[in-house]
Amino acid sequence: MTNNPKEEAIAAFHRWNSAFNQRDEDGQLNSMHFPHFRIAKKEMAVWETPDEWRAKEPQQTERLKAEGWHHTTTVSIEAAQANDEKVHLIIRQSRRNENDTEYLSFETLWIFTNEDGRWGAKFRSSFVNFNSPTNN
Repeated sequence: MTNNPKEEAIAAFHRWNSAFNQRDEDGQLNSMHFPHFRIAKKEMAVWETPDEWRAKEPQQTERLKAEGWHHTTTVSIEAAQANDEKVHLIIRQSRRNENDTEYLSFETLWIFTNEDGRWGAKFRSSFVNFNSPTNN
């Protein structure tokens, strides 16, 4: 640990995104806190427990495959606000197919919290182009 909240939150996000690309549920969960909140479109999703979140992952993987997804690249990441307990990250993501061609780009806000000495995502809100069948 660096004792720098911005660096810790950014590192936690990169660990999450790496696990996301590998479709590694445990790896993603290691960089999340619960309850976990997400706003997409105008709807708030709340997962009270890791098991609730894990239950939706097989469908998420199938939707990603159906849209031609191969991996997601982080184009930019900025810690907009931070203290020792919470960091707001502004992130630009790029979904890419197996030829590494971008087919979807979007901005997202992630809020990481430091709970029991571990940084994890607590809240996210994405401006995904909703032509994407995953809406994630």
